[in-house]
Amino acid sequence: MKEEKCLKILKELALLGAIDKEIIVTSSHLSELINSSQQSASRYLIEMEKSGYIERKLGVKRQRIKITEKGKKLLEKEYFDYRKIFSKKREMVLKGTITSGLGEGKYYTCIDEYVKQFVEKLGFRPIPGTLNVRIWGEYIDRFRELESTEGIEIRGFATEDRTFGGAKCFFVKIKGLNAAAIIPNRSHHSDILEIIAPYRLREKLNLKDGDNIEIKVILRKGKYEK
Repeated sequence: MKEEKCLKILKELALLGAIDKEIIVTSSHLSELINSSQQSASRYLIEMEKSGYIERKLGVKRQRIKITEKGKKLLEKEYFDYRKIFSKKREMVLKGTITSGLGEGKYYTCIDEYVKQFVEKLGFRPIPGTLNVRIWGEYIDRFRELESTEGIEIRGFATEDRTFGGAKCFFVKIKGLNAAAIIPNRSHHSDILEIIAPYRLREKLNLKDGDNIEIKVILRKGKYEK
């Protein structure tokens, strides 16, 4: 099933309310919405269920349908793509609260292959660890948009023992200091933004857990400014 057709059906189901709850829909009603035969509409729903985009509960003549997380992510990507087309902004502002991490930042900042890419693509060698910022609820939509925006690619790689995932980076400014945000490709819609820098941001900016900060994200690609 082509992604274009899947998106069209997901859009119609979402407009009927299937993102937030189960909705009752018939194949004949769906066929009218997407301008296809009833048989094709029924087949599309079966294929979308098998692909994990929707959940279905079958009745005698009707069915209950709800869009899954996978389906939501596909719609989100389309939405953010259109926002990028019609928006000319080059920067994004996020606000959040400093919080302690679980030491996961060292996963990227202490492994040679990642560090080589940081030096090559970002222009600096990061201090081990990350500054973790819990993004405020009113800025989560912007954060999701950032997760769907093309950034500076940090490639994943494999060794004899394991596979290391990729990520993408964006240059950022915090209180006038330059740094970079890093977003793992396998992000699970966390509300935590991780930031790397060639210096200890907590010490440079006198930051502690619970402090609120504003982060200016540079959406255009460029060079690190010292």
